[in-house]
Amino acid sequence: MTLDLDAYFARIGWSGERRPTVEVLRSVHRAHLLGIPFENLEPLLGSAPSLAVPDLERKLVRSERGGYCYEHNTLLTAALTQLGFHVTLLTARVVVGAAPGDIRPRTHMLMRVDVEGERAPWLADVGFGSNGGLVEPIPLVVDAELLDTPRRHRLVHAPHDGPLEMWELQTDKGGYWEPQYEFTLEPFEAPDYDVINWHIATNPRSPFRQALYAQRTLPGVHRALSGRTLVYTADDGSVDERELSDSAEVLRVLAEDFGVRMPEGTVLPG
Repeated sequence: MTLDLDAYFARIGWSGERRPTVEVLRSVHRAHLLGIPFENLEPLLGSAPSLAVPDLERKLVRSERGGYCYEHNTLLTAALTQLGFHVTLLTARVVVGAAPGDIRPRTHMLMRVDVEGERAPWLADVGFGSNGGLVEPIPLVVDAELLDTPRRHRLVHAPHDGPLEMWELQTDKGGYWEPQYEFTLEPFEAPDYDVINWHIATNPRSPFRQALYAQRTLPGVHRALSGRTLVYTADDGSVDERELSDSAEVLRVLAEDFGVRMPEGTVLPG
């Protein structure tokens, strides 16, 4: 169940010395984020995506497809582990967009990565999708700030009643820090994500069952498709937004602008 690293690195356009160093972690993380799109088409079309490494390799590496957080971060975990990093899987509660008082379930997958010789571990996450997500990993240190161009992030401790410290990832929104998600350092295992993945992909109330979400971070611009609303956000903050006319245009934009090509005859709901 090992990942074909040659194929994976070709897919994300990365070449370098294959050693478990901070520079390799940073550059592979960035290359993955820029190289493979975020999309939820399998849940939208009625199935739960497999998280088995061979299936992820077929879909995200050898096909013109993407995936959501469990797929992206499971794939990156496989690559980092084979490179010699020690990876601990974590789960976060997404707070961006939540109304005051809302308590969302912990459904987002992310990773703690330990690098030999480094005093602090790193937080890695290539599966958040939105333009508030990490481009590069951030040191897992309270009040750490990261300029992961074109974005800026920091980690803080959030108020919490539990026995473990609650961490919060925030992104700079041009004058204020916007919380993205909160997590503790309790380790999770692959079977935990099998359960969470099934719930998110099949629960009729899951947002990933109700609408299309595609995201693509590229040099200079972040592309987002929510339902039929297409939004381009440039690195300077300027926004271009338009509505797509029908499912045929959605499929064309997915292929041409996001690099997501669905089989001929695919019919999108709605």
